[in-house]
Amino acid sequence: MTISKSLPDDKPRTFLGTPKLPAKYATVVMPFFLSILMSCIVSGISTFNGVGASPQFIELWLGAWLISWVVAFPTLLMVLPLVRKITGHFVDLP
Repeated sequence: MTISKSLPDDKPRTFLGTPKLPAKYATVVMPFFLSILMSCIVSGISTFNGVGASPQFIELWLGAWLISWVVAFPTLLMVLPLVRKITGHFVDLP
């Protein structure tokens, strides 16, 4: 007979099994992931445009991505409140 143990807390979990963060952290988590994705795409396109499909592409891209992300994340944290205000002038937000 197998006894299943339930987790001591029934909090929702992420796909990695860790507990989800409270909603107040969304103001940092969203720009974190957005900056990773955007800097990845933009640095990839820029690197490819500069060096093409060379053997060093991945190495150059990763270096450019790291530098881009270091700039993108704090920039997003600073400008996101302004962008929300500007958006509110054009969109009826809830």
